Amino acid sequence: MNHTSAALSLAALGHDTRLTIFRLLVRAGNDGLNIGEIGQHLAMAASTLAYHLKTLVDAGLVTQERQGRQIVNRVDYDVMHQTVSFLTSECCAGVKLTQEDAA
Repeated sequence: MNHTSAALSLAALGHDTRLTIFRLLVRAGNDGLNIGEIGQHLAMAASTLAYHLKTLVDAGLVTQERQGRQIVNRVDYDVMHQTVSFLTSECCAGVKLTQEDAA
């Protein structure tokens, strides 16, 4: 994961509604949820959910699969783990100024 894709993922999660949807989908696991089920859990209109889900899908955090007339939404756990790993990859590594940084 690079800075651009990490920024896209974090921006998508930086909205209260999208973060709430994403956390619900994390709890749902690999079975995922369709828009109607998400709406029931969160008391949100389908149009609102569709708008926010598109942002999560565009960021690669959520995948959608058509099953008949329904679209099942699932977290892409690889992307989720990559995002968390990006944030923590240099944890406690230290920060030192080089001569190039000081110039």
